[in-house]
Amino acid sequence: MTTSTIVIPAGYALRHPTREDIPALIALIDAHDRAHYGVSDPYTEEDILGDWKHLKAETDAWVMMAANGEIAGYATATDWGYGQLGIDGYVNPKHWGHGIGTALVRLAEARLRDFVDNAPEGARVVADNGVILSDEPARRLHEGEGYTLARTYWRMQIDMDSPPPAPEWPEGITLRTMERGRDERAIFDCVEQSFADHWGHVPRKFEEWIARTERSDFDPSLWFLAVEGEQIAGVALCSMRPDGSGWVGTLGVRRPWRQKGLGRALLLQAFGEFYRRGVMSVALGVDAQSLTGATRLYEKAGMHVVMQFARYEKELRAGVDMSTQTLSE
Repeated sequence: MTTSTIVIPAGYALRHPTREDIPALIALIDAHDRAHYGVSDPYTEEDILGDWKHLKAETDAWVMMAANGEIAGYATATDWGYGQLGIDGYVNPKHWGHGIGTALVRLAEARLRDFVDNAPEGARVVADNGVILSDEPARRLHEGEGYTLARTYWRMQIDMDSPPPAPEWPEGITLRTMERGRDERAIFDCVEQSFADHWGHVPRKFEEWIARTERSDFDPSLWFLAVEGEQIAGVALCSMRPDGSGWVGTLGVRRPWRQKGLGRALLLQAFGEFYRRGVMSVALGVDAQSLTGATRLYEKAGMHVVMQFARYEKELRAGVDMSTQTLSE
């Protein structure tokens, strides 16, 4: 199987992005989100640079330039390891309908095919791309290119006008926040074990994961650890967003402590701390088909769906799906 012919639309030119493009890329992503939802999913320079840590911008990222010098489109191709390859792309709404999205998807897929042999022998290799669920042209584009809908994800949010309920901790559990220089590895291990049985989970490297604690906006007092003895049973790793809202980036509970109300307690702890700081709006992302019942937990806690995303996949090589292998295997 080969990719389709890549055609650069008339009146546009292609190049790789540079750091000087980042403000324009942020504006592009903002315009893309507002066109679909009327609101923006805040992106920052550190977010862009964080994305580029997983790829080489000079070979694995592209901007489509309009004749007036405006960035009309942007895409990246990333090898996440274990046969999981990702495309991420945006088109400025002013330039919709010119074939930019098609060109970028084909270009990124062609680059991802260069990574197929990086996967372990016998591993299934899949290219995926997330699109806004209501974006029918983007969905038709991917389906026309041979991608199939694999999963849907929700952005859920709570808007508080009064203090949330106090968390009720299971017996034997104590709460504390992260201590830098002490807890990083233990938190990483807890997160990996908590998500090992989640659909599509790809084991990460500690050296890549720890980079999130090196951001200028990192606040260890928003990383909540539920501890029993010397073991971290669960975590709620939160942060402030550029728009002043709160974000629950990771909420995970290890198997031995599940079904005891620990996830709800951690979530309410996060809500309560944000409320104490004057932050009334808090959001998170979740697999809409989560087998752990996460969506029900969030709904019962007062959260509602504000955005929906579709994950499209295309198999580039048949084999064993490494993303479904748990750490114990």
